[in-house]
Amino acid sequence: MFEDREQAGEQLADRVVAERPARPVVLALPRGGVPVAAVVAQRLGAPLDLLLVRKLGLPGHEELAAGALVDGDPPQAVYNPEVLAMAGLDERDFAGQIVDKTREIAERRDRWMSGRPPVELAGRTAIVVDDGIATGATMRAALRGLRARSPEAVWLAVPVAPPDTLARLAHEADNVICLSRPQAFQAVGFHYRRFDQVSEAEVSRILARFDDPDRRPE
Repeated sequence: MFEDREQAGEQLADRVVAERPARPVVLALPRGGVPVAAVVAQRLGAPLDLLLVRKLGLPGHEELAAGALVDGDPPQAVYNPEVLAMAGLDERDFAGQIVDKTREIAERRDRWMSGRPPVELAGRTAIVVDDGIATGATMRAALRGLRARSPEAVWLAVPVAPPDTLARLAHEADNVICLSRPQAFQAVGFHYRRFDQVSEAEVSRILARFDDPDRRPE
C-alpha cells in the first residue's frame, strides 16, 4: 500500500536509479502518472515529458478500442488486428478519427507543456511511468508507438500492476520495473491510501519545473 503518488514515486525512483539507465528521459502518462514520474525524473536528473495516448474507437461502437494514437512527430497509430478483422475494417477507416485525435493531442500538449516541444529520444533510454496499470491496453499502445521515435531502449516503470498484465507487456519493453504485483488486483487506486484525481493545473505546475529539458529542477 502506497501513501500517495509522491511516495510511490520515491520508491520507484530507488529501483530505477539502481539500474543506471543510460541517458534517460522520463515520459509520464497523464494525468495520474505525472506526480510519480516527476519524482523519478528529478532523482535521475533527467528530462520529464508527456506520452499522450488517445483511443481509436470502433466506428459505431466507440467504447471498443480498435487501436490508439500515440504522441509523436507525427503521432503513431497502433491497431488491434483482431478487432479490425472482426469488424471487417482496415486502417483507412480511421482517417477521420486520426485527424481529430491528432488535434486533441496537440491541444493537450500545448496546454500542459506551454508550447515546449517533445524531448528528442533518439539514442536515449525512454522510461515510461504511470501510477499503475490495470488491463495494460493503453500502456501497450504507448510502448509500441514510442518505438517509432527511435529510443535506444524502452523501459516501463510503475508502482503496481497485476502479474498477467505485466507478462503481456514484457514483450513490449526492454526492461520492466514494478514494485508491487498483487495476484488479487482490483484497481490501481486500491493500492494507495490517497488517490485523489490529478488536476490539469497540477500537471501544468509539475511540468513547469522541468521547463528546461536538460536541467534538473531544484
